[in-house]
Amino acid sequence: MSTVRKPLVLVTVCLAALSINLDTTIVNVAVPDLSAALDAGTRQLLWIVDGYNLAFAALVLAMGSLSDRFGRRPALLLGLAGFGLSSAVAALAQNAEQLIALRFVMGAFAALIFPTTLSIIANTFTERTERAAALGAWGAATGMGVALGPVTGGWLLEHFTWHAVFWALVPVAVLAIAMTVAFVPESRDPAVPRLDLPGLGISVAALGLLTYTIIEGPEHGWSSTATLTGFAGAALLIGVFVAVERRVAHPMLDVRLFSDPRFSAASGAVTIAFFSLFGFIFLITQYFQLLREYSPLGAGARTIPVAASIAVASVLGGLLGPRLGAKTVVTLGLTLLGSSFLWISTSEVTTSYPTVIVPQMILMGLGLGMVSTVAAESILQTLPPARAGVGSAVNDATRELGGTLGVAVIGSVFSSVYASRLGELLDGARLPAEQLRAAQESVGVANALGARMPEVRSALETAFMDGLATGCLVIGSLCLLGALGALVALPGRRWMAAHEAAGHAAPDVPAAVPAAVPAEA
Repeated sequence: MSTVRKPLVLVTVCLAALSINLDTTIVNVAVPDLSAALDAGTRQLLWIVDGYNLAFAALVLAMGSLSDRFGRRPALLLGLAGFGLSSAVAALAQNAEQLIALRFVMGAFAALIFPTTLSIIANTFTERTERAAALGAWGAATGMGVALGPVTGGWLLEHFTWHAVFWALVPVAVLAIAMTVAFVPESRDPAVPRLDLPGLGISVAALGLLTYTIIEGPEHGWSSTATLTGFAGAALLIGVFVAVERRVAHPMLDVRLFSDPRFSAASGAVTIAFFSLFGFIFLITQYFQLLREYSPLGAGARTIPVAASIAVASVLGGLLGPRLGAKTVVTLGLTLLGSSFLWISTSEVTTSYPTVIVPQMILMGLGLGMVSTVAAESILQTLPPARAGVGSAVNDATRELGGTLGVAVIGSVFSSVYASRLGELLDGARLPAEQLRAAQESVGVANALGARMPEVRSALETAFMDGLATGCLVIGSLCLLGALGALVALPGRRWMAAHEAAGHAAPDVPAAVPAAVPAEA
């Protein structure tokens, strides 16, 4: 491929990656509007946000394999077309149930797009330094898509209704389709085996049951029979999945890859990083709108420091990774990320935005950007370029798994703490039982009641900040544990250089795999 065409390919896949990652968070800023327009409670809102993430995470491994086998260019085109069409239909949803279903459909098409973009990069940019720079740009587009979602959604809600949040994704998909037709060459791996249907079915069931149990936990009770049975069932399915994948000839996910510290530790780091980001954005947009009373655009714009610092750190991470090694960069990134959340846990309703919240966001974005780019490269280094779809799909799956669990876990932890604390604070208040229960189930309802009842407003602020602090403590502790794991498990620069010089591949993965078959569009 000519050097002139390579930048155009990179711009195309970055646009596609940006659009689907924009959708992972663009809905968050619309949560208050959706709650009112569709009469949606907290659990329904969690499903509207997480339905997309769940389908994305559950299918991305299989979609990466399919795009490798049947062609990355047609897979990208099909994914973009389906994503744009389902976005348009979602804009016409009449109730929460319809929108939840359509979010699952959008997530399925996003799962086809995302691994294909990274696979195209790996097969286009084969020289390590060149690939690292391309991954930095891709990481910046991905991170900015996630972080700019609230800004874009806020601007749209400032001028239009919530429907515009979905309509706006349609022209972006159309533009990406046109650029794919014009610039992206075909490549595929004919050696990729048929899809592992048992592995796919079990993994979807395991992740779906786990997410359902977490989101419904506050309603059923964390120690209830339903919740404990759900967790036990999810654990059993995960065990069955590992057993099945170890025995089938061509597994959807070769679990032996995780015996390589570059692969397993890097995958864990990516999962933790996006668990943190998605959980944070779900809460912070509500904090800005309901407690600080910023407009949707004002709330979205105030997340820009996260987006900007992610973009800078993604490029910086791509440059520092080959020089300092994954161990140093990923450990530092997770430490910064964890420190930012422990700092955020000390915040109050009136915490200064410019002098405190902005530095917190910058610290968070710097940590996440460094982790995502360097960990992605570490994952891809374990496989030859022709099997890039496997590595890219695992990288994508860890991102979406982290994001899915981040929204589910942090949203549910927040919901439990908030509802319990609100009930304590309003105990004895002259508030009908039905209104109290509605306020516990929906921050939006409590906010509406608080507009005319000062005691409810005061209780709302205290309960919300207690829930936010607890969620941030969970995230911060997880990040610091991840940093310790990266320090222990990830290889240093010298080890990686020696390992690559020896020509080692991932355990039990053949070093000589048929190269991708390029074919110009």
